[in-house]
Amino acid sequence: MRFCVPVKRVIDYRVHVQLKPDATGVLTNGVKHAMNPFDEIALEQALRLREQGIATEVHAVAVGDDASDETLRSALAMGADKAVRIVSNEPLQPFPLAQCFTAFVKRMDASCVLMGKQAIDDDCNQTGQLLAGLLGWSQGTFASEISFSEDCSSASVTREIDGGLETVLCQMPAVITADLRLCEPRLPSLPNIMKAKSKPIERLTFEELEVSIHNTLQVSNYRKPPLRQGGEVLPSFDALIEVLKSKGVLS
Repeated sequence: MRFCVPVKRVIDYRVHVQLKPDATGVLTNGVKHAMNPFDEIALEQALRLREQGIATEVHAVAVGDDASDETLRSALAMGADKAVRIVSNEPLQPFPLAQCFTAFVKRMDASCVLMGKQAIDDDCNQTGQLLAGLLGWSQGTFASEISFSEDCSSASVTREIDGGLETVLCQMPAVITADLRLCEPRLPSLPNIMKAKSKPIERLTFEELEVSIHNTLQVSNYRKPPLRQGGEVLPSFDALIEVLKSKGVLS
């Protein structure tokens, strides 16, 4: 089975994000970036499946400019067999991103797409579902555990949902999106990091993939969330009920 793992370059989750003065976006110059944590988990799971003999190849793919090569080299250092960058000079929204991945998955003849459930920069949580729809494949989202049948014709995916855990059976090929508790990503060794610096990264254009891409949404501005208001200590339970009634929570 050939696994495709989309990866995205995002601002490191430990960085405190700052808005631009004109509120047109967030400051990225001079800010530490890293692989999207959920994509890192998905890549680790794909590598473990290769070690178990289920996956034969693991291809990491990113959509972006030259800076995305750093993320792909991190994927190579972790153990990905191949890295491919689809060239784009502007960030893509979920639907055109899914269109790119659809064309790439067909091009590489992948058996499974294993990807993060969402990116931490926009939290859209849409690309995996859109990709499955465009491919016409089964999908298992928010996966916290994955197991394959002996002949790899299906995958059992345990999903994290609001009410607890749900297990679904996905016929292969499938798109599976990784949740936080699926696995713990490995730390690349120094020799592998050095080797990754000299490994080739294939580049593809929209024209080579035969896709026409354009964003359909435009963000007018960004703003910080409102500051959290301080709490109030009430003298009794009856006082709490009265406050809740006054705010319309209780009738």
